[in-house]
Amino acid sequence: MKMKLSEIARVVGAEYSVPDSLAPTVTGVAFDTRKLQPGDLFIPLQGERDGHTFISNAEAKGACATFVAADHAPAATRLPQLVVEDPLAALNKLARYYLLMKVNPKVVAITGSNGKTTTKDMTAAILATQYHVIKTQDNYNNEIGVPMTILAMDTNTEVLVVEMGMDRPGQLHELSNLVAPDVAMITMIGEAHIEFFKTRDKIADAKMEITDGLKEDGLFIYNGDEPLLRERAEQVTQEQKTFGLEPENMLYARDIEAGETHTEFSLSRWPDLRFSIPMMGEWNVANALAAILVGRRFHVKPEAIQSALRDFPVTKNRTQWVMGDAGESILSDVYNANPTAMKAVLGDFAKFPCQGRRIAVLGDMLELGEASAALHASVAEALDPNQIQEVYLYGDEIVSLKQALSEKYAPEHVHYFPKAEQRRLIVALQDTVMHDDLVMLKASHGLHLENVLQALIDGTSE
Repeated sequence: MKMKLSEIARVVGAEYSVPDSLAPTVTGVAFDTRKLQPGDLFIPLQGERDGHTFISNAEAKGACATFVAADHAPAATRLPQLVVEDPLAALNKLARYYLLMKVNPKVVAITGSNGKTTTKDMTAAILATQYHVIKTQDNYNNEIGVPMTILAMDTNTEVLVVEMGMDRPGQLHELSNLVAPDVAMITMIGEAHIEFFKTRDKIADAKMEITDGLKEDGLFIYNGDEPLLRERAEQVTQEQKTFGLEPENMLYARDIEAGETHTEFSLSRWPDLRFSIPMMGEWNVANALAAILVGRRFHVKPEAIQSALRDFPVTKNRTQWVMGDAGESILSDVYNANPTAMKAVLGDFAKFPCQGRRIAVLGDMLELGEASAALHASVAEALDPNQIQEVYLYGDEIVSLKQALSEKYAPEHVHYFPKAEQRRLIVALQDTVMHDDLVMLKASHGLHLENVLQALIDGTSE
């Protein structure tokens, strides 16, 4: 971005008397001084610590101005200060202005209990064959991350692919109205955040909020294999398209062939084309179908879509194969987890050819609330001692799965470690894993299985 501070003041309703010709030019925004670049506008947000306490740091790093909340005293700084009622609300107001008045790209908004990051990456890769595309980076998918993504756009951006997460009712309503999408997409409904929503029906209601800001001539794309979405889609007046693995969908896959590092499939619409994605799993085929529908909405040719999907960059730690220090192959999927996704990954993992043993390392799935014990125990359905010989369980919630597995596994093949004992888990794995083994790691990010992964790769236990 590049805007005069005087223009920003007008947009957010702050007093600033310096004329445009003398006002500094803002070239970016930052709420974390560790990432702030010279010329940025500093946004002091209220988190675990009050962002206003870092204004002096922002000045030292080269910020050109700062927001200051009206209920705070003026900061002791030489930086120009724009006094606003709420810095986060002002950030959102600035983002909407920049989106609509400065860039005005087409917007694709993506949400879902699982698969939204992968689908975002696939969608962006497809559209990038024909357009200048900006996509959400990292996990910038909430009320802070979405406006930051918007303000990071170049003015020549033609399509913005924005990922939207949620952990409470109303959140997607706000984000959808912020970006006013041309395409709104729901990848799937799972059990993520059921602690807050209590039922999958309420999760579906909250996910449908992504259509609240959808333009009148926009397109709603959703997973037609999910009855909860089909029911709710009847209330949406805009054009709709469905994807999935069932033939009732407008676009569905067939002849799926899954491998360890890629999956091939054909489509109902272009049966003569064979598609491939550099990922395992039928659920990722469903994500690809959603991205394909977006590509066709933007008139990308099927052959270009085919090429883009074959080589698209996969976000780290999402069903990624790496080599361990002992020579074992490790399937890393440690970024997030819910019961639906965990069972799906286990189902594929159990099918991969293996000269040694298949070893599953599973951690807590967070935010499952009162249903946590039952949902963790339900993962036993996807575990068979004839296919996955050793199971390592890590965390405090997953103890119910240990109990469920007692009916299927001999005690010596199920190993349990409380959350406080990650180092002991690492040592136990390093003592048992051999070069012919396949190892799978999956848990919610709060369990930090990435530390276990790195220790297995490096051969260290610290």
